[in-house]
Amino acid sequence: MFIEVMEILSRFAIPFMIVGIIFYGIIRNIKVYESFMEGAKDGFTTAIRIIPSFVAMLVAIGVFRESGAMDMLIKLFSPVIELFKIPGEVVPMIFMRPLSGSGAQGIMSELIKIHGPESLLGRTAAVMMGSSETTFYILAVYFGSVSIKKHRHALSAGLIADLVGLVSAVYVARIFFS
Repeated sequence: MFIEVMEILSRFAIPFMIVGIIFYGIIRNIKVYESFMEGAKDGFTTAIRIIPSFVAMLVAIGVFRESGAMDMLIKLFSPVIELFKIPGEVVPMIFMRPLSGSGAQGIMSELIKIHGPESLLGRTAAVMMGSSETTFYILAVYFGSVSIKKHRHALSAGLIADLVGLVSAVYVARIFFS
C-alpha cells in the first residue's frame, strides 16, 4: 500500500511542481516564458564553462576503472566490507557511485540483469543509487561552473554522506525486501 501511494505521488510530483511554478509566476506578474529562456541561455553558457572539468573527470574515471585500481580498492577494503556484511556483488557500486552516475548505473543494470529486478541484490543496488550522490561529479561540475578552487570540507563531507547512504542502503534493503 505504501509503495503504491508513493508511486502515484512520484508520478505526479514533477508535473505538479512545473504547473505550480508557472501559476506562481503568473500570480507574481512575472514573464514566465521569457524568464525560462533567460535561464536556458545561462544554462548553455554554464555547460560550455564546465566542459574542461567534465572531461578531466571522465578521463580520471576511465583510468580508475581500466587500471585495476577499483579491484585493488575492493581487496584493500574487504575486511571492512565483510564486517558490515555487504554483499560482494554491490561493492563495485560503492566505489563507482561517488565518481560516476552512469558508471554506477551500468553496474546496477548488470546486477539487475543477472539477479533480476525483484532480487535483494537488484533492490539493494537501486536503493544505493537513490541514497547516494556522484560527489566528484558535483564538485567538478558545480564548483567548476562558478570557478571555486578551494573545496574546503565539501569533498570529505560528500564522501562521508555517500558512505553512510551506501551502507545504510544495504541494511534498509535487507529490512524491507528480504
